[in-house]
Order: sequence, then structure tokens, then C-alpha cells
Amino acid sequence: MSTTEVRIHGRGGQGVVTAAELLSVAAFTEGRHAQAFPSFGSERTGAPVVSFCRISDAVIRTREPIVAPDVLIVQDATLLHQVNVFEGFGPDGYLLINSARGFAELGLAEFTEGFRPERLLVVPATELAREHLGRPVPNAALLGGFAALTGIVGLKSVLSAISGRFHGPAVEGNLAAATVAYEFVRAEREELAGAQAD
Repeated sequence: MSTTEVRIHGRGGQGVVTAAELLSVAAFTEGRHAQAFPSFGSERTGAPVVSFCRISDAVIRTREPIVAPDVLIVQDATLLHQVNVFEGFGPDGYLLINSARGFAELGLAEFTEGFRPERLLVVPATELAREHLGRPVPNAALLGGFAALTGIVGLKSVLSAISGRFHGPAVEGNLAAATVAYEFVRAEREELAGAQAD
């Protein structure tokens, strides 16, 4: 049985819970089993929030929080040195951080040395959301990046989930942000693969 466990870290108001829900809908669209649920500390804007998503080819029986994620999405880079976002994260995992800065600038150069470089990427999701949505809500963009980074769900399924969740101008803005982030991450991965080949 193949199960992928995704943990998403962010702050209240950034759509952390919605991101997990959209991801589970995207997986369900592809005929997979999925579950999504949050873990709240204090439910206030700006407070650290964690959400979880499991995607599987079989029925998911567990309801436990994800302690050893296969994929880690960090929606707010200010959490990197405030919360132990990397707890349980192994060297074969996928890491996607919302930032316009590289890993060295984020103070993570040493941390990333033991990981597979093609599975670690940053994407300026907040900037993409501002540009296409008019609001700094990075979740849809990060899901587009997730699809490109992992291949666990397809972009088409992510876009379908977004279309089913949002209404009015928010639909078009989130669809555009997700698509641009997908292309951004795909280009970055190709560049990394080329550099490794050299």
C-alpha cells in the first residue's frame, strides 16, 4: 500500500487548513483515498497552524497527526527558526518553502546538505498570489508547486479542486497563481536535474 503523508506549516489566515483540504480533493479526483485535518494551537490570525493530508491507494484507517512527513510544505518562512517544522522529516522527503529567498539566505544551507537537492525547492508563492489574486494568500500557488515537485497529484486535479472551492474573481486568481507556481517549480527542477547531470 502506497501512502503519502503531507504536513503543512503556516500561520492563521494563510489558508493552511484549506490547502490540506484542496490537496485531499485533488487526490480524490484522481480516484485515490485521502484525508485532511488541522491541528490548532490558538486559533488566531498569525498564530502557527499545522494541517495534515494523507493520500493513499487504499482506505486510510489512521487518524493520528503526521509525525514523519513524506512532504513538508512551509507556507510562512518566518516559522523556520521559531517552530520545529522539520521534526520527523527524513532525507528522502520533499520540501517546498514559500519564499523568494534561497536556502542559504534562509539560514538552511547546512540543514539541506543531507537531502536530495531535486526534492528541495522554494517558490515565491505569496508574491504570485499578490500578483494574480490581489491578496497574499499562498496556499493555491503552493499546491501548484507541490504538483510539480512531487508528481503525487496532477496540476489538472489541483485546478479542479480550486475551481470547486472558490467563487468569483478568487477562482481565476487562484487558478493563475497555481499554474504559474507549477511552471516555476517545474523549471527549477529541470535546472537542478541539468546541474546534477553536469
